[in-house]
Amino acid sequence: MDAPSFERLIEHLRTMTPRSEITLIEVPAPQKLATYAFAFSADVSNGLVGDLEDEVANGRFVLLHEPGGQATWDGEYRCVTFVSADVDSVMQEDPLLPEVGWSWFLESLENNECTFTAPSGTVTRVSSASFGKLSPRHDAAEIEIRASWTPVVSEPVDIIHHIESWCNLISEVAGLPPVPDGVSTISSARKR
Repeated sequence: MDAPSFERLIEHLRTMTPRSEITLIEVPAPQKLATYAFAFSADVSNGLVGDLEDEVANGRFVLLHEPGGQATWDGEYRCVTFVSADVDSVMQEDPLLPEVGWSWFLESLENNECTFTAPSGTVTRVSSASFGKLSPRHDAAEIEIRASWTPVVSEPVDIIHHIESWCNLISEVAGLPPVPDGVSTISSARKR
């Protein structure tokens, strides 16, 4: 794929419309990992109105493309993601949280019928306590999922399913209720 073809693919990706609680923002992609790269960041709100609305998760999705591929990728494309979300202290203490987080990642790909190889990543539990002048803050707990995989692409536009699965992952991690089949959400504003 040459530069104009990759740019056409990116124009298609820019039409991606996630559920209303997710705001996608195009951000600079890392330039030294592959010949071509594109990135979105996402902020996820709890969907409440007015002063009650709060960010509950965020993440980043990077699409890398190397014509001819890279040996470690097992293909010409590589998707790389980071997702972080607040969790309650009970969930954070669950010893199975890393395994559950990884299963959320894999299920999000499988549920969107994404074909992929070479998945890898980490799931991290983050717990923080505040002291001194910060002690009025509540203790915080988060889950972080860092993952990468090689999408099997027969048509370049197949990548859109992988971004949709990432949006589903960040929704799941944020604790948003699933959108029932046949129901559309009103999309949020997108920033470029």
